[in-house]
Amino acid sequence: MLYYLLFPLNESFSFFNIFQYITMRSAFASVTAFILSLILYPIAIKMLRKLQFKETIREDGPKSHEVKLGTPTMGGVVILITILTSTVLWAKLDNPYIISMISAMSILGLVGFLDDYIKNKKSKKGLSGKLKIVGQILAGATAIGILYLSDSVDHEMVTKSTIPFLKNFILDYGWMYIPFTIFVVVGSSNAVNLTDGLDGLSAGLITISFFGLAFIAYATGNVNFASYLHMIYLPGTGELTVFAASVIGSGLGFLWFNAHPAKIFMGDTGSLPLGGAFGLMGILLKHEFILVILGGIFVVEALSVILQVGSYKLRNGKRIFKMAPIHHHFELSGWHENSVVVRFWIVGIILLFVTMTILKVQ
Repeated sequence: MLYYLLFPLNESFSFFNIFQYITMRSAFASVTAFILSLILYPIAIKMLRKLQFKETIREDGPKSHEVKLGTPTMGGVVILITILTSTVLWAKLDNPYIISMISAMSILGLVGFLDDYIKNKKSKKGLSGKLKIVGQILAGATAIGILYLSDSVDHEMVTKSTIPFLKNFILDYGWMYIPFTIFVVVGSSNAVNLTDGLDGLSAGLITISFFGLAFIAYATGNVNFASYLHMIYLPGTGELTVFAASVIGSGLGFLWFNAHPAKIFMGDTGSLPLGGAFGLMGILLKHEFILVILGGIFVVEALSVILQVGSYKLRNGKRIFKMAPIHHHFELSGWHENSVVVRFWIVGIILLFVTMTILKVQ
């Protein structure tokens, strides 16, 4: 929005030329989201305590987590506010990729909000699994539908994707692209949700991951960078750098209050839309498969749950891990919560470097 207000002033003041640059607007978006977070979280923490939106603890969870009982949850409301506000302020709002991201994230945020609200006020089980899936499917379908309806998007490229290490190879899913998109959004949304079990874990990892996505978005939307890195050039996707920067600023702001010992948790209101946004960014940028590497920790967390459940059902109650998701396994193995979080962050940073290397050598 501010782009339309400030950039035209360059005719009178050359300083306002900076607002044409995605890098500058991304920097402003990140700082805006961070500052808004510092302002809003103290208010949100007080309100959530007053409204009795408190964290519940798994009965079979680590005993060290009992101190978390009663900590305000639903901090994802502030995450959504800061990301969407910063994006609206600094991105070009006529960009279909931005509209797609805002729409999908809003839908997933609503699903997460309903789940958290029901958990706190009605039933500990929250929103039924089927309704969650329906909401996630709707978010993915809406995002792709917006692209199909846009006149400024190359419709021939919508159903296509790239494979890491294969230069100039483009995979066309055809009609299968819509179910594939839904699978990625649902999978990534749930994976981040499962990872959100320790103070600062999922927020730190999603922030690290979006540094990589910000780079990919900028390169994909820049004809020179895309050519140099042998990536698909998609005009308009560079604007997603602004969105990614908003997520980074919001993530850092949330960590300010979510670092151990956490003063607030994001709840499903935050984890579902953040996870969905992670997957959808890969879809829009045609780098779905690179998400498996960039978000490797999320993948491992989700797989640990699948393997644990499968083992329990198929092996007469025998478990592979002491507890799933796998971050709890390390806790019960003697790692302090901070050690698990920081070590997972380190792995996340390494995976970010690996992703950048793959983009260079592919």
